[in-house]
Amino acid sequence: MSARIDATGAPGLCSAICRQLQEPLPGSAIVAAGWLVVEQPGPWGAKAPTQSHLDPDFGAGIDAAAKKADLRFGLIRSPGKHADAVPRAHQVYVACTLQGRTWLLGGSVNDPKQLDSLDLDAVSRGDLDAVVASLPELSPVTEPVLLVCTNGKRDECCALLGRPIVAAMAALAPGRVWESNHLGGHRFAPTATLLPAGTMYGHLDLETAKAILTAADRGEMVLDNLRGRSTWTKRGQVAEIAVRTLIGEAALDAVSVIAEDLATVTVGHTDGRAWTVQVTSETADPPRPESCGKEPFAMSILRAGTITPGLPR
Repeated sequence: MSARIDATGAPGLCSAICRQLQEPLPGSAIVAAGWLVVEQPGPWGAKAPTQSHLDPDFGAGIDAAAKKADLRFGLIRSPGKHADAVPRAHQVYVACTLQGRTWLLGGSVNDPKQLDSLDLDAVSRGDLDAVVASLPELSPVTEPVLLVCTNGKRDECCALLGRPIVAAMAALAPGRVWESNHLGGHRFAPTATLLPAGTMYGHLDLETAKAILTAADRGEMVLDNLRGRSTWTKRGQVAEIAVRTLIGEAALDAVSVIAEDLATVTVGHTDGRAWTVQVTSETADPPRPESCGKEPFAMSILRAGTITPGLPR
């Protein structure tokens, strides 16, 4: 399928249209205090938690409970072909993305329904001990993991563009890269999320994927192709990226969003510096589809404006 767009928004691959229109990535990440993902091999439908070999009632229930706790629930699977209709253990990752309380737990369960005992509220507030007590199968994971969306039933761009990156990265970093269901923002495919940081990326390529894992091992983030950190609101994501780009700061916890009002976001640094960032919303022109096969519409786009240094905190 060729990518094309005209004044009426003629259809094409949504990710190609997004690139052509140079739609900004900052502010397009999911907002969540933490993440819960469970391995479920086999086919995924457009709504993977209820359209897979995972029990649909359980999938709907855990997804709803996670949302209530300000967490993102999702499915993962290892790259390549594998038997999916046989008894097996399921890898689980639980991450808190909060500033200063960023951690990753991993383990395996024989039945995903064991996750019913997980203290989701403890995950959202960063209470590591309470989370482990609620599901003892979990233990700390020291190496960050990368989730790359390959959910083709949700959007064809994700499968076409995401799978080659997962295959290549799996050979370079075994056990640290997983296929994932929908990560939001299909039009930015290939999309990825790094756990436990909660940093989300779009228009991913292999070199950037490698750089993301390498930087994560140093406690840093890659600013190229960054959509935002799920810890912050969408406006906060825009402001954080703008300040990091301005000062060249890559350390994960060096910069944080400390205040927001209707027009500005205040971003602080651990060294005491602060900046006020104007964040505006504008209507996308021309309209564009948010995913393949959808009708174009005039979505809103966030942009960073003037950045004003403030008094040291």
